[in-house]
Amino acid sequence: MKQTAVVIAPGRGTYNKAELGYLKTRHPKKSDLIQQFDNYRDATGQVSVSSLDGMERYSISTHTRGDNASPLIYACAYSDFVSIDRKAFDIIGVTGNSMGWYIALACAGALSPMAGFEVVNTMGTLMQDHLIGGQIIYPYTDTNWVEIPAGKERLLGLCHDISSRPDHFLAPSIDLGGLLVLAGDVNGLSAFEAEVEPVQDRFPMRLQNHAGFHSELQKPVSDLGKERLKPSLFQQPNLPLIDGQGDLWYPSACDLNALWDYTLGHQVHETYDFAAAIRIAAREFCPDVFIVLGPGTTLGGSVAQSLIRCDWQGWSDKASFRQAQNEQQSLISMGA
Repeated sequence: MKQTAVVIAPGRGTYNKAELGYLKTRHPKKSDLIQQFDNYRDATGQVSVSSLDGMERYSISTHTRGDNASPLIYACAYSDFVSIDRKAFDIIGVTGNSMGWYIALACAGALSPMAGFEVVNTMGTLMQDHLIGGQIIYPYTDTNWVEIPAGKERLLGLCHDISSRPDHFLAPSIDLGGLLVLAGDVNGLSAFEAEVEPVQDRFPMRLQNHAGFHSELQKPVSDLGKERLKPSLFQQPNLPLIDGQGDLWYPSACDLNALWDYTLGHQVHETYDFAAAIRIAAREFCPDVFIVLGPGTTLGGSVAQSLIRCDWQGWSDKASFRQAQNEQQSLISMGA
């Protein structure tokens, strides 16, 4: 009997040193589609995704650049998607985190595989070329994934306070269910680092080669993206989509101009509520399993924490999540 599944596509930061060779190892037979991706990159004078994946050593300066990381992650994630056994899983919805929205559009059929690659490559290149601002992560849950009372509200209050200062900008970028990603300029990010307590031996964490995604800093990139990527790239999806506001886009019922406008407008320069996307996916579709596409496994914790926030299957903390997973796996990470 098939299990119903919601598929979740990853964003930037999921292809790291451990993922080097992901395409070659997980999908050793180079598909015609990957060859098309490589040809596209060759034509634009960029290093092919196969070459990036096949390098002998992982390089932060090379592999984390937006113009390289975005298409590489897309190629890995989309290859994972098409490899899902449709005899075992009935995919009933698709969503994604941040850049993962572009991947989700391709998985759902709202963009063809090549149109999806064009969108990802174009936006990743534009963001790298401009590299406006940066991002920083800080948790509002403890190490057992239990929400700290008023923790999120305090962080948002501090964010607002810092951004109200002259020559400072800081804004919520992504809600990951237990972690807040903030976007800001140098002064805003530095002020936040100075005023929060270091926790869990790694936070506050600056993200390397990340711009101030999902904030008003990216409005120029949004405008350029709309100039280069036309609404004609979009088509009616064949699977329901849940976006970064928690809104649903259904097959045969999408206003394609609105989908284009959201994808290259609001999605780029406004807060991305990944936790809301997961909450709506859980409550509207009630899937048997969530499948997180690779590369990497870093998004799995955010999905689990987002599901804990909405009391999915009675999960209340990391311990109850792990116990439930041991009994019956309902969160599958393809990158594991």
